[in-house]
Amino acid sequence: MTLKRARWSSGRVVTLEHVSDLLRGNPWGDPHVRAVDVWLPPGYDQGAGRGRGKRYPVLFDLVGYAGAGKSHTNWRNFEENVPERAARLVHERRMAPCIIVFPDCFTALGGNQYVNSSALGPYADYLTRELVPWVDREFRTLDSRDHRGCFGKSSGGYGAIIHGMKYARCWGAIADHSGDAYFDFVYRADWPNTLDELAKYQRRPRRAGPKNVTRDQPSAPAGHDDGRVRRFLERLWKKQGKVSSQEVNCLMNLAMAATYDPDPQAPNGFLLPFDLETGELIERRWKQWLTHDPIHLVRRYRANLASLRGIYIDCGWRDQYRIHYGCRILSKRLTAAGVQHRYEEFDDTHSGIDYRMDVSLPWLSRVLG
Repeated sequence: MTLKRARWSSGRVVTLEHVSDLLRGNPWGDPHVRAVDVWLPPGYDQGAGRGRGKRYPVLFDLVGYAGAGKSHTNWRNFEENVPERAARLVHERRMAPCIIVFPDCFTALGGNQYVNSSALGPYADYLTRELVPWVDREFRTLDSRDHRGCFGKSSGGYGAIIHGMKYARCWGAIADHSGDAYFDFVYRADWPNTLDELAKYQRRPRRAGPKNVTRDQPSAPAGHDDGRVRRFLERLWKKQGKVSSQEVNCLMNLAMAATYDPDPQAPNGFLLPFDLETGELIERRWKQWLTHDPIHLVRRYRANLASLRGIYIDCGWRDQYRIHYGCRILSKRLTAAGVQHRYEEFDDTHSGIDYRMDVSLPWLSRVLG
């Protein structure tokens, strides 16, 4: 807990505006001009005249669902933000100086999973094809994959491990804190709550008494929105008051559907894995989700994973979303594939675990230095 200002050099955060060609015209009309915060470590400005000066490894912080880059650089009460944490670790000589980039990948659906999706936008390409070379041009980075890494928690942790799998040409090491894995545990059990929330937006109110489910069930094709998803979204976007936890969780599952099962021909641009009325699992749609589950991707991307300079994974064994089971399976399959990695567990939940960066950031700085 940090209650006083640090007495050591804290480096500095600069904010630049990035204009993205890839995000221009995305499906939800989200901004293609984004503010990107970048932390420059203590000593960065020394000897920097005429483009000279020391060059640094660079880390990209992939924030979790419902967050954006600035949620990790803003002031916090009773705890450090990420730049303050990194500055302290550098001061304590536990971490080598590096540059940290805080992308803004927020969307109208509350975020994304840092992958390309026709229903959300090409956020993997946005990171690897636009932001990475842009940062290398703007700052004195060690501009090779061997000195570049990404890290994140929850959806950001998912993004980190997926990028390690699919984009090893770009990243030299990754750190995955409680990243989504084992979708059968993490997502499937929460969909009944989402269906209950969406039921509030069906077109006709329910009436007590006899019901012919077959006759009265909406005629939308399997996996298609019958209108209630769109009505939920439009009401949420117009809402001025408090957004409930049930609404956020519902929005999150819709964001996951847009990530894992996009379809430009479907209402809203994506398909749903459960029948909105009966709650029946739509097997074909769920199989599509599972093709994005990290535990099923290790063998396919073994060569890419083995090429990384480091893979760090951790999770609390009381994670309320049961992600620790997925992380254990992921570690087991990495081991079976002969992929070196570091896996840790700790006594905590999914919430309030930024202190785990005290482990991952020094580790990343060592393997990327």
